[in-house]
Amino acid sequence: MAMEINGNAIGLAGVLIPIVGSIALFSFLAVATWSDARRRERETYYTTEALKKIAESSGEGAKSALEYLQEKNRESRRRRMEGMKLGGLICAGIGIGLMFFLHGVAHDEPVYLVGLMPLLVGVALSAYSFVLAPQE
Repeated sequence: MAMEINGNAIGLAGVLIPIVGSIALFSFLAVATWSDARRRERETYYTTEALKKIAESSGEGAKSALEYLQEKNRESRRRRMEGMKLGGLICAGIGIGLMFFLHGVAHDEPVYLVGLMPLLVGVALSAYSFVLAPQE
């Protein structure tokens, strides 16, 4: 890869920079995902060990450990339901926006009805999370 005067080195650099950048990006994402998984694994291990020690210590400790696990489960369910509500509202908003956009682009054709797909998915998610989901 010797530098050439006629400009081929600049063309080569224009091809290599995105390649090297994408390799670096995906390598970083792999390492970040792996380290996050290890952190979560360690947190779970330490929490489990602490709960074992509390539960084995006395009768009151076992009761408090059980209450902690129940509270953690309630928090997990609540967070999941809030995520479903937010996801449903976002999906419905995207469907409405897509319908307006497609109606503005093609006036004569009913292509805007494509926006009904994400709109109905959002409505279904919202209806489940607000009405049909089991309450605490």
